[in-house]
Amino acid sequence: MREANAEYSELERRLLNDFQRDLPLSPTPYADMAARLGVDEQTVLETLAGLQARGAISRVGPVFRPNSIGVSTLAAMAVPAPQLEQVAAYLNDLPQVNHNYEREHEFNLWFVVTAADRDELDAVLDQIEAWSGCPVLDLPMLEDYFIDLGFDLNFDQRGRRQ
Repeated sequence: MREANAEYSELERRLLNDFQRDLPLSPTPYADMAARLGVDEQTVLETLAGLQARGAISRVGPVFRPNSIGVSTLAAMAVPAPQLEQVAAYLNDLPQVNHNYEREHEFNLWFVVTAADRDELDAVLDQIEAWSGCPVLDLPMLEDYFIDLGFDLNFDQRGRRQ
């Protein structure tokens, strides 16, 4: 059986693992990352671009507590199966959509939308509905829970530290 981490170079594994949280908060975060990794800033930028091109990462940047800067909402749509990939790709291209994912449910496409204010957020949801022809279910957060979504990638498929 092929090890999942074997697909990545040592530098790629370090970038994926070591910077899931605590990204340097400075005017030069990529240079700071490079210094910690013992490479130059251009190598970090090129490696991250390569990981993004391969689909290993979607973005690099901060995650802010919901509604602490601007507004956000969780949204869901019931998208006909033949349209699902096309609608997901459309959502991926919207700068206000953080991420989207498929679920095995009547509402099979879920995503998070952020905007400067509620009017802009509503306009984005309306735009998605108009483009897709599918109603958008707006599910604003009533209470927040912190779930750390970081994963230690220094283990193989059998749970042994690499």
